[in-house]
Amino acid sequence: MNQTFDWSLVQSFLAALDQGSLLGAARVLHASQPTIGRHIAELESQLGVVLFERTGRGLQPTAMALQLADSARAMEAGAHQLARSVSGADGGVSGTVRITASQPVACVLLPPVLARMRQALPEVQVELVSSNEVTNLLRREADIALRMVRPDQASLVAKRIGAVKLGAYAHRDYLRRKGTPRQPSDLLQHELIGNDRHEDIQQGFAAMGYPVDRQRFAFRTDDLIACWEAVRAGLGVGFVGAYMARTDPNVVPVLPTLALPELPVWLTVHREIRTSRKIRAVYDFLAQEVPQAL
Repeated sequence: MNQTFDWSLVQSFLAALDQGSLLGAARVLHASQPTIGRHIAELESQLGVVLFERTGRGLQPTAMALQLADSARAMEAGAHQLARSVSGADGGVSGTVRITASQPVACVLLPPVLARMRQALPEVQVELVSSNEVTNLLRREADIALRMVRPDQASLVAKRIGAVKLGAYAHRDYLRRKGTPRQPSDLLQHELIGNDRHEDIQQGFAAMGYPVDRQRFAFRTDDLIACWEAVRAGLGVGFVGAYMARTDPNVVPVLPTLALPELPVWLTVHREIRTSRKIRAVYDFLAQEVPQAL
């Protein structure tokens, strides 16, 4: 076994292990599929073991791969800690900051905020990751996250900076056609916009004492932007954040006194990386501006 091998081989191994395919690993690492394949082959050669069985359904890790995974992840953690330390040593308020947020926040709430930040921090470039998945800050997939769930990793710092107020909304044209609900039970007589696989809205109806099945919803999607556009198109009554509804004057609240749970907004950053002036500057700007946008 040649004990000197570079970190990129281990990085490709872990990505393939987590994604289950060369293609998935290539997407995560922003590399080509042949490159990932070469990395894994080189690592197998240097270690003198077989790490994956190639099957028609992707990569099947061998027992040796699973045995080596913990050591590889420890190496990954060390590499990322080194990167965070280097980033933290940067003394200027310039460079790139990678922000991740849920799809509606990234597409609707943040752009005006980032436009103001561009004026305040003109030397900072932003990479915005629009994803409803909880991005792993520990793996440097992002520097700062805006999430509705508080992270539980001890090395992350999370600050609650506000809450998304949810409400029932519909387009004026829809209400002219179908009438305006006057009480919660009236919603059952309307075209409803709901989830496809998720059951949050169904659970909300059940909590109000109106159990409904998914067939009750005339339009179903788990894509939150598609849900918003469906409301705007007059497909029915949908449940969206107030900050989204304010962007279209033709979308109006339905049952404004209906009590719906608020979604907390957590601004999260890695504890060590807060020593970076550029990330600290972006973090502080978002902490001040996002609550106002909400």
